[in-house]
Amino acid sequence: MAPISTPQTPFGRVLTAMITPFTADGALDLDGAQLLAAHLVDAGNDGLIVNGTTGESPTTSDAEKDQLVRAVLEAVGDRAHVVAGIGTNDTRHTLELARTAERSGAHGLLAVTPYYNKPPQEGLFRHFSAIADATELPVMLYDIPGRSGVPIDTETLVRLAEHPRIVANKDAKGDLGRASWAIARSGLAWYSGDDMLNLPLLSVGACGFVSVVGHLVTPELRALLEAYLAGDVRKATEIHQQLLPVYTGMFRTQGVITTKAALALQGLPAGPLRLPLVELTAEESSQLALDLAAGGVQL
Repeated sequence: MAPISTPQTPFGRVLTAMITPFTADGALDLDGAQLLAAHLVDAGNDGLIVNGTTGESPTTSDAEKDQLVRAVLEAVGDRAHVVAGIGTNDTRHTLELARTAERSGAHGLLAVTPYYNKPPQEGLFRHFSAIADATELPVMLYDIPGRSGVPIDTETLVRLAEHPRIVANKDAKGDLGRASWAIARSGLAWYSGDDMLNLPLLSVGACGFVSVVGHLVTPELRALLEAYLAGDVRKATEIHQQLLPVYTGMFRTQGVITTKAALALQGLPAGPLRLPLVELTAEESSQLALDLAAGGVQL
């Protein structure tokens, strides 16, 4: 059984979009994935996203994706929401991945906006509706126009929210005004998908975070969230400001690259990257260490 969810927090409040550990020769490291998943849940995550962009989903095979979901479920599925990233820019392929994730026992689906082929809003509506129709699992939309090229318009979000299995949105649009309207009109559970905007998005109605920096600072993210929910905005702001160097450092370049480097510095499973992603240079590694130390991360 997955952890208890509510309509307001269908996947919990603090989730980390987990990297996919690889062995030294670039193969899937399932033991490492289970160790990392347990570490992240022990740190306070309510859920984990596997096979998202941070999990290098563009360069993992369908079989590897399925193996990863099963391994993470075995490790933490009784105490955390395990949400499978299944989004592609091919609806038929996406539906296959969704059904496989359901058969494997995933607790929910993360569906990113189709990228590169730039569908119109009606195409987005039909794509996401087909995903929601394909399984019995709850769906979190993922709106990230910087990667996909196309935003999910507010009107489309409102239409999609009428589907009983489309329950949440991961917002990486970077637009607090549009988020405000979409939250108010759609009623979707809203998750910050942009770590720098975690606190501001709470202020306009978000319920939690899908984080990259959660690999390193989940306790701080929980403290920020709990302070805000308790009405202690001053404390929440202090934690937000404390984390600014972490937010900045982790996104000086692509987030998977910095996350794997930071985990390696902490002795946690990570391993190499798959091309076209490449390791940090020595100069970039030094800068990352400085940024993380400035934000209070122990390396």
